[in-house]
Amino acid sequence: MQLEQRLSARENSFYKVVVVTVFAMFTGLAAQVRIPVPFSPVPVTGQTFIVLLSPLLIDRWSVLSQILYILLGILGVPWFSGHSAGLQTLLGPTGGYLLGFIVASFFISQGPQSSKHRSSVAVVLRLAIANFGLIYGFGLTQLYLWFAGKGVHISLSRLLSMGLIPFVSGDLIKILLAYSTYSLFRKISE
Repeated sequence: MQLEQRLSARENSFYKVVVVTVFAMFTGLAAQVRIPVPFSPVPVTGQTFIVLLSPLLIDRWSVLSQILYILLGILGVPWFSGHSAGLQTLLGPTGGYLLGFIVASFFISQGPQSSKHRSSVAVVLRLAIANFGLIYGFGLTQLYLWFAGKGVHISLSRLLSMGLIPFVSGDLIKILLAYSTYSLFRKISE
């Protein structure tokens, strides 16, 4: 019996490593869906869709997938937006958004684990808070500091017009798509 438990634990661990790696890869692929914003150093990307969806599908393992995504990107895997890589990306104008992905994944995954307790309103609200509060909180802070490091002082309205406002409509769509995808998987798995 003990041998069976050890083999099962190894299979389970292997499965978790694969799932974490696959979702890190999905984030890297989604980062290549990139639309430059002419007046901002921050492009529109598909990453937030994966960041919002993965905690709903793989719970707390999504945090590790985002950590793996960022660590491998820092180490040279060219899967940050625009096929970029390296620590300079994390220290650049979009680095705060990347760090916000980890915090947002953690926040979303802390919700009720039982599908009975995941009402549509609660899930959509968690997704919105994670997206607009956490990801943008980290992102806007880093963007401001990046400009300050270059000796450029920008007003709050200019910061918001470069790092938040152009992305709101797309992010609302990503939130609804993440929730719809989650709902579909939940129905299929029941």
